[in-house]
Amino acid sequence: MAEHHELQQQPEPQVFELQKGDLRLKVTNWGATITSLQVPDANGGKIGFDKVVWKVEEQKDGENPSVKFSYHSHDGEQGFPGDLDVSATYTLSGNLELRLDMEAVPRNKSTPVSLAQHTYWNLAGHNRGDILNHSVQIWGSHVTPVDENLIPTGELFPVKGTAFDLTNEKIVGSTISEVPGGYDHNYVLDCGESVDGLKHAAKVKDPSSSRVLDLWTNAPGVQFYTGNFLDGIVGKEVAVYGKHAGLCLETQGFPNAVNQANFPSIIVSPGEVYRHTMVFKFSVQS
Repeated sequence: MAEHHELQQQPEPQVFELQKGDLRLKVTNWGATITSLQVPDANGGKIGFDKVVWKVEEQKDGENPSVKFSYHSHDGEQGFPGDLDVSATYTLSGNLELRLDMEAVPRNKSTPVSLAQHTYWNLAGHNRGDILNHSVQIWGSHVTPVDENLIPTGELFPVKGTAFDLTNEKIVGSTISEVPGGYDHNYVLDCGESVDGLKHAAKVKDPSSSRVLDLWTNAPGVQFYTGNFLDGIVGKEVAVYGKHAGLCLETQGFPNAVNQANFPSIIVSPGEVYRHTMVFKFSVQS
């Protein structure tokens, strides 16, 4: 009782921290309010699949060389339920064509699965400045707007007549200043051509090299990100990557889908197989 009484007599505001597993809560006695709540994040937690060593399952030579990696995520890892077997197979599937097939199989519990590939692209070449002169076309007539924490609100926002309208080819630098912070938004892939179960998601061109990248996928969305938070990162050959040094096109399920009933579900149950394919086709256009 004495200790309890002393806490009540403290006149100054304080912050109290509670933690259980990966859940961390900070509350203050100023209004008895929550100041911070940390849960496993949308990118797979602090140690995502990009920060673990995957097992090499198989490597094939021949006409379409490939390599298959696998990883087992155990129940509770980064706060996610159930054991999950994941694989990623990279294949040189055609002339100047790279294919990535990702699969995931939950073993004992339903769990959210939305795997993405976060390559930074600069078609001008390595250490060749920024991507603001690249042109981009995305076959999505809607984006999923975000709140101040970059979390989708559940709305579907039509892009027509806005800086988000990339349904026709547009130079990145021509409109990026109209998007606070730069592009980092999920596009709903709803208006592109479909071939063999894959949708034409995006096309990127670089005028200096004449290189072109076409992206095809079976995912419902693609996150277009213009490297807004790159800030002096040292990369290969000691190159320093500054703001907008690369762009990302991450095909995916809609972010925050677990909390938005109108978004396509990303919950996969035992007995089901999650499959995500993307094909990167490269060419040169004069």
